Amino acid sequence: MKIIEVSDYKQMSVKAAQHLIGKVRSADSVTLGLATGGTPKGLYGELIEDHHVNGTSYKCVNSFNLDEYIGLSKEDPNSYFQYMCTNLFSHIDISLENTHIPSGMAVNLQEECNRYENLIEQAGGIDLQVLGIGENGHIGFNEPGTSFQSGTHLVDLADSTREANARYFSSIDEVPSQAITMGISTIMKSREILLLVSGSSKQEAMKKLLENEVTESFPASILRNHHNVTIIADKDALTLV
Repeated sequence: MKIIEVSDYKQMSVKAAQHLIGKVRSADSVTLGLATGGTPKGLYGELIEDHHVNGTSYKCVNSFNLDEYIGLSKEDPNSYFQYMCTNLFSHIDISLENTHIPSGMAVNLQEECNRYENLIEQAGGIDLQVLGIGENGHIGFNEPGTSFQSGTHLVDLADSTREANARYFSSIDEVPSQAITMGISTIMKSREILLLVSGSSKQEAMKKLLENEVTESFPASILRNHHNVTIIADKDALTLV
């Protein structure tokens, strides 16, 4: 694991953008694994600005998102499809045909999980996976107790995860209780992982990630077994380390 300490959220976003932009510019084609939530918003803002100012092109980029809520259509403002369009896709030259997000409205959700896993494999796997980390150690929506061998699957969201995401909804009652997520095995097959961490609320998670044993009770701990992980974290997140 390589750890890059930065001063604050803005610097984390800038460093992450520089890393991702370098990857995109240096390859004829690249497959990105993308995340949602508050952590990567700054990164996406930096990518948009660079695209407009410097002309970095995403025409040869394929993307696969980590997860999607069950029961939310693409048109729902709280779906991760809308999140990605609003925060990135609508502002760069990526083809929407090359962007992939699980369908939370599939008639057969298990078939949708299998379809998504196969799509990733058919694309040749993920070159660079962007991750955040939950306070309970979840990556994607892989909650504590998830098997390290899991592929894309259905998950019941922990109360703490739903509470953390409630700020995006009118009330916690509107936060879906289930999601489709890339599995831990799926994430670990990525050739490179970029973990972004910001804020004092992630202090305990960072301490456990870097100092405790690798265990399914703290899903992010598996990242210690990956051969190519870069962590970009701000001072607040690293206070206890």
